[in-house]
Amino acid sequence: MFGKFAALGVSLALAACAEEAGHQVDGGAFGNATMNNTMIMSGEKDYVIALGNRFASEVPSTITFAFDSARIDPEARAVLDRQANWIRQFPEVRFRVYGHTDAVGSASYNYALGRRRANAVVAYFSTRGISRSRLEALVSYGETQPVIATPERERRNRRTVTEVSGFVKRHPTVLDGKYAQIVYRDYVESAVAETGLTKLDQTTTSAQ
Repeated sequence: MFGKFAALGVSLALAACAEEAGHQVDGGAFGNATMNNTMIMSGEKDYVIALGNRFASEVPSTITFAFDSARIDPEARAVLDRQANWIRQFPEVRFRVYGHTDAVGSASYNYALGRRRANAVVAYFSTRGISRSRLEALVSYGETQPVIATPERERRNRRTVTEVSGFVKRHPTVLDGKYAQIVYRDYVESAVAETGLTKLDQTTTSAQ
């Protein structure tokens, strides 16, 4: 078992080295880049990346909005319910919600609109039993990061994206440095997918 985690750690570390430590973290602010460097040196960043990849592969991370609206419609609520179910399985993990808009309207208005959309998602999570303290930051990119480059109305650009941002520092599992156990924890019965670790264990058991 240890060998599996060690091999994964090596591959993730190599991937992390592909970019300069602290590159493109919250706009390159010095304090955040320094924190990012510390996470990489401690090995924590590797597990944040691994857990973020797992989240993105197992649940939709994005919802979209009507024009000039921060209202969460029924389709978006269904996606957020799936996100909330996933988030509840990992009480040691923190998340960020990023708000985006299309290019119609002023930059300042769209920045505020992106933040309203992120706030709407956080408020919805709180109704699903997710503590606001686990949402590390609400970030608005406004119109600056479109999915589709167009000056016209485009629903795919009017979105929020939920992402893993780190670990809850004071959680007992984190204090013990058990990041691998967090990343590869099997779901409870309501899970939507098995972990790779479960599949490996099942293969090993059947071969014995």
